[in-house]
This record gives sequence, C-alpha cells and structure tokens, in this order.
Amino acid sequence: MLGSIEQGAKITDVAQISERSATTQISFKDKDITAPALLKGKNVGSWGFGNEWELFAGMQKSGVRVGDIKLVQQSFDMNGFLSGDIAAAQAMTYNEYAQVLETQNPKPGELYQPSDLNVIHWNDEGTAMLQDGIWADADKLASDRDYAANTVKFIKASIKGWIYAATNPDKAAGIVTAAGSQLPAGHQLWMTNEVNKLIWTSMNGVGLIDAAAWKNIVEIAMNTKNETGATIITAEPPKTAYSNEYVQKALDELTRDGVDVIGADWKPITVTLGEGGE
Repeated sequence: MLGSIEQGAKITDVAQISERSATTQISFKDKDITAPALLKGKNVGSWGFGNEWELFAGMQKSGVRVGDIKLVQQSFDMNGFLSGDIAAAQAMTYNEYAQVLETQNPKPGELYQPSDLNVIHWNDEGTAMLQDGIWADADKLASDRDYAANTVKFIKASIKGWIYAATNPDKAAGIVTAAGSQLPAGHQLWMTNEVNKLIWTSMNGVGLIDAAAWKNIVEIAMNTKNETGATIITAEPPKTAYSNEYVQKALDELTRDGVDVIGADWKPITVTLGEGGE
C-alpha cells in the first residue's frame, strides 16, 4: 500500500488488525536452511505481488542479494515445494504451512510433521511487515463527517468480529465453511486459530498502529531492493498514511461497553490436522 500511496493513492491505514506477520519461508530439514543467510544458492519460492519484500529484506539483512538465489515464481499452493522444485517456499502460518502438514509423507506413510520442517519467521528476523489493516479514503476522512463516523463504526464492528473468532473459533470456522469455502472445516479451524495468534494478545488494543512497527516497514520499503534494484518507495510516506484517531475511538467505545480489547486471557486452541484439511 505504501507504493500505491507514493504513486498517488490517497488512502489511510485506520486500523492494523494483525500485529504480527504470518509470512514464513519453509524448507525440509534435509536442506539445512535454518537462517536467511543459508538461502544463498538455493531455489527460493515467492508468490510475488508484494509478498516478496519480507523475504528480500530478511535476505539482504543477512548479506544475501536477490541475485544470489534462484527466485522461483511460486503458485498459491505447495506443489512446487512438495515436488522438490523449490527448496525454500513461502508459506503463511495460517494456510500454506498447514497444507504441507495435511499431506502424506510417502516415506513413513503418514502426514508430514512440524519436525520435518525448518521455518524462518520474519517476525524473529526483524523484517516482518504489517499485514491485513483497514484502509480508508484519506480525503473523505478529512472532509466528510459521516464517512469518518462510519469508519469508526466499521472498525468497531470488525474488532467485535475478531473477538468473536477468538472466543468461538469452532463457530467462526464453521461460518466460513458453510459460506462456501473450498477448504475443509479442519483447515478453516487451523486458519482461525493461527490468524488469532497474529492478533491476540494485543499489545495496546487490537487495531492500534504501533509507531515503531510502522517505522520499521517504512525503512524496509525504502531500503530493500528487488531483482531489478527497485524499492517499494523512494521517500517517506505522508503523515496521512496512517492514523490511530478512528481506531482509538472504536476502542474507547468498546471499553466503555465492557469489552476486552487486549485479549489478555486469550489462549490458542490445539488443532489436529487431517489429510487434505479434513
């Protein structure tokens, strides 16, 4: 979104629901890729479309340039990884990682296990970027009182929805599955649980944008180079790029209603995956 803003899009991040990144790079243990520096010389998968920047930032922080790897255009599945064409594949904790664990390991004849994998978490490497925020029209926020008020209402409703998913993961997964998901109920429950981990426990209140995290992604966006040598942005974004004004109003209203917006007592559930996500 920062690139879109630099190109002229007048939008504002008004709530940052996910406080942690879900993006990882996974590999089988026999590849011995336990850190970004060890990606050098390997076939490394990425979906592209903006998903590559955490990977590139983590590599470059460890002294690995994009030209030092063979960058593979990864499909939005794990087929290339499972076939061996990709040594280190991009995987979201809530989706593609689970797809591997839902697949039969042909050698022992049972599902792959977490112990079969090495996982590089960009949160741990310090190159994670903010994901899954709520964005609004910057001009309308400044000029239209009704639009600004509705923005607060929308954020408040969204937070209430995520609180419901946190306290009722089985029901939340069931709602998504019943709505026509192509992924089975077991996979949806895994997704619900893992996405909750990105939100809860919240540091200061779900949706509040952390200034240090914002500064970090701006630095990544300005200094990380892709395969052409380009960066996401070339200058600091405008002050209107993010605002806590509207999410704070939503949090204040929820707190007055007695709602826990931190999730201090939240704990993840244990989800057992079946073959194919059943």
